[in-house]
Amino acid sequence: MNSYVVSINISRKKGVTKEHVDFAILKENWGIEGDAHAGNWHRQISMLSEESIDKMRKYGYELNYGDFAENITIKNGDIYKLPIGTKVKIGDTLLEITQIGKECHTSCAISQTIGKCVMPLEGIFLKVLKGGEIKVGDEVIFFINEKLNV
Repeated sequence: MNSYVVSINISRKKGVTKEHVDFAILKENWGIEGDAHAGNWHRQISMLSEESIDKMRKYGYELNYGDFAENITIKNGDIYKLPIGTKVKIGDTLLEITQIGKECHTSCAISQTIGKCVMPLEGIFLKVLKGGEIKVGDEVIFFINEKLNV
């Protein structure tokens, strides 16, 4: 089953839901240009699958992409089951999974609105190894323990 980008989301401030954009520029060892979470650290980009969001929708919540403050929402992927170090290719870019899940802070918009959040268990964080442009609809390819020649 192929995975692909269904939404790209950015925000200028931390702790708020992100807004949808059709494309984004990923900068090597930085993250998404214009996003508040970008920087020289291990959580440059966050990713969540639509299937994870659907788990929360089953509780009756009306949720949009970016509501969990994820930068990239993908379709078809239990990404939280992938090991740290997995390489992720989107378009011409290359990323690496650096963290699975996170400690939830009570000041985030989703926690304040809903009271529960899927991001701490099923969200992943990545750093940018090779920058470039990504857009909605791009295929997402995961490489576990494989050497890439890009």
